Amino acid sequence: MNNLCTKLNQWGCDIPGAMRRFLDDEDLYTSCLATMLADDSFEKLGVAIQESDVTKAFDAAHSLKGTLGNMGLTPMYEIIIQIVEPLRDGKLEGIAEKYEVLMAKKAELVAIKESC
Repeated sequence: MNNLCTKLNQWGCDIPGAMRRFLDDEDLYTSCLATMLADDSFEKLGVAIQESDVTKAFDAAHSLKGTLGNMGLTPMYEIIIQIVEPLRDGKLEGIAEKYEVLMAKKAELVAIKESC
């Protein structure tokens, strides 16, 4: 396991599960991680929350849920679930605070990636 995958595993990610989905191709995983970090769904989610647009917020959060789950990024996946499910029910209450937690976890992920 490369250094990045080792650190992500220590951070609480499901790297063994992700590697099964990525056919044990760590280079592909690393490339996809960079793409995911640049995904504009993070920004779209923040804007939609600010604008109280439940539909757009749900679409962005649901997209992120799939990506984070497939990549085994458990620390972020657990938070996005807490965002998606209330939005599915049309509720924005408490979502802005959970979004801030998600973005803090994203910053942690960026720091991990940059340290490798």
